[in-house]
Amino acid sequence: MPPALLFDLSEIDLTAPPEFDKEAICLVNPQRFEMQHLDGILWHDKDKDCILGYKDVTNEEFWVRGHIPGRPLMPGVIQIEAAAQLLSFFVKQVYQEEGFVGFGGIDKTKFRRTVEPGCRLYMLGHVTVARPGRKYVCDVQGIVNDTLVFETTISGMKV
Repeated sequence: MPPALLFDLSEIDLTAPPEFDKEAICLVNPQRFEMQHLDGILWHDKDKDCILGYKDVTNEEFWVRGHIPGRPLMPGVIQIEAAAQLLSFFVKQVYQEEGFVGFGGIDKTKFRRTVEPGCRLYMLGHVTVARPGRKYVCDVQGIVNDTLVFETTISGMKV
């Protein structure tokens, strides 16, 4: 049985323009071209240490041609990378951490459903550890069409 969501999505307008669009994300996160996997931030709450971002999965993704031919599936490692970019954005934009925040590790990861081109992958994040200048930990859940598709715990560190 899937766990409860990290926060209630019904309280957030998923059709509203993003608080931070792709251009604004690029001012904070360094990933570009085929390695940029965060398209927008719809909502964040610094007091609750929560953030909601998304990735619009298209047929133009670099992995579509080869993973898997005839039935492209978003690789789990790319889903995890998107989650890491969500944490990095939160730490740098909301907590105002300077410099590069690098991917430190993953824990408790489970993939529950596939993610395919044409989907919007929502990522719900809740920061559980914040040690400024050192380490950050964030629980992340991926949602497509109201269905939990993955869950993980991401750690990041100041590099």
